[in-house]
Amino acid sequence: MQKVISTEKAPAAIGPYSQAIEVNGFVFTSGVIPVDPATGVIADGVEAQAEQAFTNLCNLVEASDAKVENIVKTTVFIKDMNDFGKINEIYKKHFKEPFPSRSCVEVARLPKDVLLEVEAIVAK
Repeated sequence: MQKVISTEKAPAAIGPYSQAIEVNGFVFTSGVIPVDPATGVIADGVEAQAEQAFTNLCNLVEASDAKVENIVKTTVFIKDMNDFGKINEIYKKHFKEPFPSRSCVEVARLPKDVLLEVEAIVAK
């Protein structure tokens, strides 16, 4: 059985989808963008956006009664692969060893023209 996960500590869905779904002991998040959920503001700069996106993702995972340490896979979509190193530095602040497996891909465009988006799979 599926369980819908939602929290006001991460941006609300901007389309016909759930923030996250739990099924069979796993949580699958939708893509999380760097919108401040309290204000709707998108910060300038890739470091500030990465900080907000990873914070939002962690808040969503915690809302599922899981722990950030239980994230097994992330996918990071970035606007510019030249920002890869900067994003990695922020990533390391939110995720500890052993780090989740991860894919990171450059994309042409993201919702609200943000600089990155992240999604995760969590084992409960």
